[in-house]
Amino acid sequence: MLGRFFKKPEDDMGGRVPPGQTLTTRFPVLTYGPVPRYRKEDITVRISGLAEEQIFSWIDLQKMPQTTLTYDIHCVTHWSKLDTTWTGVSTPELMRHVTLKPGATHVMIHSVGGYTTNLSLADFVRDQNLLAYEFGNTPGTVAALETEHGGPMRLVVPHLYFWKSAKWVNGLEFMSADEAGFWEKNGYHMRGDPFKDERYSD
Repeated sequence: MLGRFFKKPEDDMGGRVPPGQTLTTRFPVLTYGPVPRYRKEDITVRISGLAEEQIFSWIDLQKMPQTTLTYDIHCVTHWSKLDTTWTGVSTPELMRHVTLKPGATHVMIHSVGGYTTNLSLADFVRDQNLLAYEFGNTPGTVAALETEHGGPMRLVVPHLYFWKSAKWVNGLEFMSADEAGFWEKNGYHMRGDPFKDERYSD
């Protein structure tokens, strides 16, 4: 399998490849539980917790400025995929429409089907992060995001291991402290920086 689909890099390619990673041109599908199937028109993102409650619809998201970015992604299962292209709404843009209450420091990402993962606000509100609905293997080329990869819309947080980039996002719960999500409760690191090899909890 390593020789056919994955390749060990000769070096870190100028700092692009984290320790312990192999390169792939494929996009492996890793999902816990059944794959939900619904139309993009049915997308909703519910804001709750330490924020004024509201629900963003697909139409609401489409009215916001759209961003296309190309970057590398890294999975905790040791694969990295370089030069992936995504289009969607940046998290800083989304947060311009969210009113936080005092004390909000973290956010729990909720997904259709019950999956959750945690992020600090500092990690969530970064220019590179997207609520993405289009994906492309070739820089500059994008198409509708396939269901198995989180379509019709997923979060993309490229500076952390890819389990933090929750598929099928439907809620953002703002919190006053860090709390473990699904994989964090099951042994994964609370933050998951691939360049620090933060795969598992101590």
